Amino acid sequence: MALENSDIQNKLTETFGENVFNFQQEKDIFSFEIKSDKNTAVILFLKNDPTLQFHFLTDLCGLHYPDNDENHQFAVVYHLHNWYENKRIKIKAYLNETPSIKTISNIFLSSNWMERETWDFYGIDFIGHPQLKRILNMDEMISFPMRKEFPMEDSGRTDKDDRFFGRTTTNL
Repeated sequence: MALENSDIQNKLTETFGENVFNFQQEKDIFSFEIKSDKNTAVILFLKNDPTLQFHFLTDLCGLHYPDNDENHQFAVVYHLHNWYENKRIKIKAYLNETPSIKTISNIFLSSNWMERETWDFYGIDFIGHPQLKRILNMDEMISFPMRKEFPMEDSGRTDKDDRFFGRTTTNL
């Protein structure tokens, strides 16, 4: 019997109630949101449930939404895969302006590096992570380069010509 989106939604809703919400199909991936304090419980359930069997963490990444309200400034996104049914899901947990969430490195060992990378670039603290330190940026860095806190370009630059970058300054 094929694993349907409604089966996943029903099992999660029965088990976690209002802590899982906003279920939707996004292209070929079934996605939903969770409350950030339930991330380990939901992910452990998805992995250990005998009918769901999401045994593979495909990806874990961070997002920064500077224009959102203070409780939705950051997000952590998990992509899980059930190889038996070839079913993929996306789980998103929003975080506040001082982002932290529990580690899942004790559930999926592969998340160790992904959580370190996410902390390195976004400053999202993974509580309980065994060795949360910089791995791609210099240890001396005090900022997080993927946060959208700085302008994309220096508006005072005079050494570049917008025509070379596919932009025009006049309407033709």
